[in-house]
Amino acid sequence: MTTEPMTTIKTEWIDAIGTRHAAVDTSTPPRIVSLVPSVTELLCDLGLTHWLVGRTGFCIHPAQELAAIAKVGGTKDVNIEKIRQLGATHLVVNIDENEKPTVDALAAFIPHIIVTHPQHPQDNLTLFRLLGGIFGAGARAENLCEQFQSELDATLALPRVPRRVLYCIWQDPWMTVSRQTYIAQMLALIGWEQWEHSASAARYPAFEWMPAVLENIDEVLLSTEPYRFTQAHADALERQLGKPVTLVDGEMLSWYGSRAIQGLRALRDLARG
Repeated sequence: MTTEPMTTIKTEWIDAIGTRHAAVDTSTPPRIVSLVPSVTELLCDLGLTHWLVGRTGFCIHPAQELAAIAKVGGTKDVNIEKIRQLGATHLVVNIDENEKPTVDALAAFIPHIIVTHPQHPQDNLTLFRLLGGIFGAGARAENLCEQFQSELDATLALPRVPRRVLYCIWQDPWMTVSRQTYIAQMLALIGWEQWEHSASAARYPAFEWMPAVLENIDEVLLSTEPYRFTQAHADALERQLGKPVTLVDGEMLSWYGSRAIQGLRALRDLARG
């Protein structure tokens, strides 16, 4: 006589700071506020737009679905009282994008705070399952996981041509990213090494265009966000530096969540030149 193996049904999920979250009881619909643009898009792609009651002004995708969702400020200048009035039961935040004092203030009246912090592209798989599991969208989460894994496999299969790059996110002052960031880890998938600031351990350090910097890079990447660099900026900087400067879509390289599936395709296009 044979017996079927028992199937363990997962009943809780652990977020980026170790907090355990149970699956929502849909008999009392949750009211979700997201303070992370890429996660807001992910929640919509998981089919959860109907439970979203608040978002930041930077949460712009998908535009049509979000048009009726209340804006509660930016990722850092959050309108706490407006969120209080929304009666949120769940708040989704990110360690890099949202400030801890603000999150602590919101935790005083929002019972469930879900903290995210993807640092590597592969962390998207955990993110999909975390939010899909908590909000009863496990099947959609697994579908996103399959899509992401397929794009990741295709990206890793590309021939790796090492390149030293400096990814710029701001000017006045000029700012870049450390090798520990999600952006740098995305670039590492195609063998591109982000320049490292030897005098700063900051995740987003300021720097100056000095000979020692230029000697250690092959190319500059100007991101379209958070600073709105344009092709005109890229052309002017290339003339100034005498180094190749490429304008890149910041959403594709820095947005984790469901956008990362498209992001991996954009990354392959970047690698092919």
